[in-house]
Amino acid sequence: MIIQHLELTNFRNYAATTIELTSGVTAVIGNNGQGKTNLVEALGYLATLKSFRGVPNDALIRTGSESAVLRATVVHADGREVLIETELVRTGRNRSLVNKQRLARSRDLLGVVRTTVFSPEDLELVKAAPSVRRDFIDDALIALQPKLDVLCSEIEKVLRQRNSLLKQAGGRLSADIASTLDVWDTKLSELGTELGDERARLIAQISPRVSKAYEELAEKSTPIGLVYEPEWRRIGLASELQTSRLDDVRRGTSTVGPHRDDIDLLINGLPARTHASQGEQRTLALAMRLAVHRMVTEEFGSAPVLILDDVLSELDPSRAAALLRHFPEGQVLITTAGYLPEAAHPDRIVRIQQGAVVQDSTNEDNFPA
Repeated sequence: MIIQHLELTNFRNYAATTIELTSGVTAVIGNNGQGKTNLVEALGYLATLKSFRGVPNDALIRTGSESAVLRATVVHADGREVLIETELVRTGRNRSLVNKQRLARSRDLLGVVRTTVFSPEDLELVKAAPSVRRDFIDDALIALQPKLDVLCSEIEKVLRQRNSLLKQAGGRLSADIASTLDVWDTKLSELGTELGDERARLIAQISPRVSKAYEELAEKSTPIGLVYEPEWRRIGLASELQTSRLDDVRRGTSTVGPHRDDIDLLINGLPARTHASQGEQRTLALAMRLAVHRMVTEEFGSAPVLILDDVLSELDPSRAAALLRHFPEGQVLITTAGYLPEAAHPDRIVRIQQGAVVQDSTNEDNFPA
């Protein structure tokens, strides 16, 4: 899968920009705050319909504009050429088109283009709250099985309805509230159990791949563990919801279920969040991304577009070289404010200044030493 052409209109700090991309390695260079990450963020948005920086759609539209438009031409491994267009609006519904045909649902765009994003914020996979790790696993599930986006969306809807009812109860479990809770609990139990099963299956599949990737990056064998064992899966979600009902009514929110899950990350049998060095934590986060990248490549027969957003500067030279060395062949975009490891071998150099392309070159001699 190759993205040949990208066009941005009123996206972030880009008024109007067009860029042609190579099938190999493109280095996107510029000082901080010029728009390097914004450029690759647009590619990530076309793949997932959300920002990998975790911001709302409104933040993606250029200040002073009411809408932003992203266009990309994608060539698949079988030679099919696909034009993707997405319009983000401040009010109303965003819309997406594939080959000029409007999609009835935005989620139908999932899988048309695939990306893997590495960024300095990946350290949060290890250090941050459980929601970051849940999002990682669920994003991986959707990348491998786009239809699971429907399951995740349905669970969010059920939780919104259940939490609204719990707040409406005002701390008192009346007969009417209990009767309606029975309905939502049945739905949450069915959907949540399905998602829990999918998460457990993926964790089992990805764990050995993460261990292998960690060994490649660290260049030494290290015991790595990913553990997903929420209590409700042992007891059963229906039973756990019943047990927690009074507490949920008192608190006005749903206290158990897949939305509260965590994935324990272990290095040498110890929690990586509290016992690992920052270098070990960063290597583990990169190994997790790399493992998913490889699984998606295996599943669909072609590598996702690889985006390294200023991540190489966070690594020592040996691990940066190891990261580049162990990726499958495919299209790569690397953003940097300066240093780029020799192993990157850029085929094209794009310089960004104040939301505009000021140089587009295939001559490596133009790259700064």
